[in-house]
Amino acid sequence: MDDDAVLGAELAAVVGGARRRAVRDGDRQMDTAHLLHSLLEHDPEVRAAVGDARRLARLFGYLVQRSIGYGLRWQGSVEDSGAIAVVAARAGSGARDARDTPAWSPAAAAAMAGAHARARHRGAPRPAGTDLLAALTADPGNRAVEVLERAGIPAHDLGGRTGSGTEEYAGEGGAGC
Repeated sequence: MDDDAVLGAELAAVVGGARRRAVRDGDRQMDTAHLLHSLLEHDPEVRAAVGDARRLARLFGYLVQRSIGYGLRWQGSVEDSGAIAVVAARAGSGARDARDTPAWSPAAAAAMAGAHARARHRGAPRPAGTDLLAALTADPGNRAVEVLERAGIPAHDLGGRTGSGTEEYAGEGGAGC
């Protein structure tokens, strides 16, 4: 299935960017931090939800550091916070060649599924970037939330900035600390 058909052009670009980042970092899996980084690069609404330029700069700094600093401990491990069921298949997979494409971490696959569920709840045919942001922040144990928290951005606060439907899904994920 084509990514554009499943995700729309905007989120297909986000997923493509996350996939390239995972390959460049030498990661076997595309995780929630890869998705968050790419989402911030591609979606102005998501950047606005995160906050002002200082917050964004700090967050991008932590995301860049993942490949040279604290994120090195993530290499070779599977991102699975335990708050979600392990997902074997790739979410929205448009992968042509599994040897060249990192698999989705269970947490990233669950976030994509959550973004689709949130879009359906809104009556939208495809998820928006803010749907993915809400889904990423709904699992307090994933890598995207860890990066947000390290950057001084409370992940549970972001869910309230992403529009209708967020409260229901963020509450299900336990992010309302």
